[in-house]
Amino acid sequence: MKKILIFLIPIIFLFQSAYADVSIENDQYYIDDDKLLHVVGEIVNYTDKPINQIQILATIFSNDNTKIATIESGIPSHTIMPGMKAGFDILFPKNDSKLVNYYELDFNYKIATGKNQVIEITSSEISRDSLDNLAIIGTVTNQGEITANMINVVATLYDRDGNVVTVSKTQTQPDFLKPGDENFFLVPVFDKKQAVDIVDYTLSAESDEYTVVPEFPLGSSVLLAISVSSYIVITRNPKLILNGMEKMENTKRRIFNSIN
Repeated sequence: MKKILIFLIPIIFLFQSAYADVSIENDQYYIDDDKLLHVVGEIVNYTDKPINQIQILATIFSNDNTKIATIESGIPSHTIMPGMKAGFDILFPKNDSKLVNYYELDFNYKIATGKNQVIEITSSEISRDSLDNLAIIGTVTNQGEITANMINVVATLYDRDGNVVTVSKTQTQPDFLKPGDENFFLVPVFDKKQAVDIVDYTLSAESDEYTVVPEFPLGSSVLLAISVSSYIVITRNPKLILNGMEKMENTKRRIFNSIN
């Protein structure tokens, strides 16, 4: 699929059907705190087979349709199972974002061998500390029969319109999880300007051996209905969430010590 999004002028979408069963959705661009351009979105796998080796080709253009830059990038998730999706965040460094008028996205992938979906996200919550740092904390459990290694947790965060705001990734420590064991994770959201628009998120995780049954904390089917109330919870009720990243780290240490 190829999608063109015009911004700074009325928005126009152009679709091609080359990848009718795999598509890019909910994408948009933003300028981060360092004045760098990001293109974010998610790849959705509508096929009946897992896909991997996913590469996204992003090209930005100026007002006179001159190509400014092209970047090819992978995505944080290695495998996307049938019916699942994965977020991406493509950074364009050292470019004047004011010159950008629109971008084009294309991608390629390969059919993969499926992974067992036995890593379970057993809890999660979004938290903001007194310094306005935002993070998602939670736990994952290995429901499989062998040790899971190199476990990555990926958070895709959305605005009230369902568009991707940003994507963040973390690796659990320690980087292995024995069968039946539980481990803590903390996924930080680094860009404070983007964090203001976040009202919902999804989580996925995978190891070298396994992939996860994804967690949709608010439910994508009711995203728009709940977005206003969740925005209030996240941004205007700090007493309901953790007070400080220090407390998150202390919780992480306690959980780690209890399972070792």
